[in-house]
Amino acid sequence: MEIIVLGSGTSHGVPMIACDCAVCRSSDPRDRRTRASVHVVMNGLRIQIDATPEFRVQVLREAIPSIDLFILTHGHADHILGMDDLRRYCDLRNDGTLPVYCQAEGEERVRAIYPYALKSRGEVPDGYARFDLRLLSARLELPEGVIESTLLPHGRVETLGLVFTEAGSGRRFAYYTDCKTVPPAARDLARGVDLLLLDGLRPTPHPTHQSIPEALAAAADINPRQTYLTHLTHAVAQRDAAIHLPVGVGFAYDGLRISL
Repeated sequence: MEIIVLGSGTSHGVPMIACDCAVCRSSDPRDRRTRASVHVVMNGLRIQIDATPEFRVQVLREAIPSIDLFILTHGHADHILGMDDLRRYCDLRNDGTLPVYCQAEGEERVRAIYPYALKSRGEVPDGYARFDLRLLSARLELPEGVIESTLLPHGRVETLGLVFTEAGSGRRFAYYTDCKTVPPAARDLARGVDLLLLDGLRPTPHPTHQSIPEALAAAADINPRQTYLTHLTHAVAQRDAAIHLPVGVGFAYDGLRISL
């Protein structure tokens, strides 16, 4: 299994508009963060999680050749507004349609923003995005492996937390972004994964995201082999990881690739 971090930043991105703080002026390329999304390759199956406003830039940078299915964790702007650029990946499929998995909240948002992408093949010209909307069940079994989902609290909405188990290797990856807490059921689902990519917004508390101390406490309980914190603000500098993070935990960055 391979995990490619396309983006590791918040809804503001880093550097942030009209900010000259030390992180926004940092010369470390890992401190330049586009909005959070991840690409997973599981036994050759290519799974895209979320499409940020920078989605086109991200997939060009990482040379993503195809997408077999798409998962929308929730309908907030920084996770959904790049979905029109999925049109090229629709073109590359034999039927011109990309399976899009989400929950009811995400489906409502997709229908509101991309009604043209939900029309049949004959209703719109070639070259447009075309989505086959599907509600993600708690357990999706595929020949390449299993995708399990759980709900995570995030202000007025809940986001999809995702756990991938690769067939054959048994390698496990959990992606828990945009959450205020990790409930007990979600912790149990991810217990002992090989890799955990976890929301850890900033050092100080936030009403809808985990702070770094909250994320570290959740990670310690889940007990993965490796943890990276993502959805980072400009209050976080990569140089601080060695000082403030325990062994086995790092800050994610755009372009990070992990092979399990």
